[in-house]
Order: sequence, then C-alpha cells, then structure tokens
Amino acid sequence: MFYVYFLENKDKNSYVGCTNDLKDRLERHNKGYVEATKDKRPWKLVAYFAFSEEKVAFRFEKYMKTGSGREFIKRHIKWNEIV
Repeated sequence: MFYVYFLENKDKNSYVGCTNDLKDRLERHNKGYVEATKDKRPWKLVAYFAFSEEKVAFRFEKYMKTGSGREFIKRHIKWNEIV
C-alpha cells in the first residue's frame, strides 16, 4: 500500500507526504532525518489515505498541496491550521 499522510506539530505547522511505510516515515520525521520537517519536531499523525497504486497516491499528494486540495483537507479532515 501507498499512503498520503498528514502531520501536525504542537505549533500547528502541517506537512503532507507520501510513503509506502507509514510507521517508518513518521519515525524518520521525528528523528530529524527529513530535511523539510527536522526543525519543527515532534510531529503527530493527523490522518492518512491508503492507495494500492503508487502513481495514484503521488497524484493525490500533489493535489493535496494545491489550494483546492487544502480546502478539501479543511472540510473533510477538520484540520484547522494548514499552510
């Protein structure tokens, strides 16, 4: 499976990513191995979507990072602070 995941930290910063190993990826974010998130640790998993096809997951991740994708997140995940 491939996962599009949504993280948040205590300061309400957010991050959207894609992986095939959700547990490992969250650990990597929280250990500082991910350049984009290492300065804002710790992160908690807010939500994720699972896909059987990698290509579909990456397209969904890309969509989630657009204006309409962020609106989708706010409406359906109730994520208050998304950048």
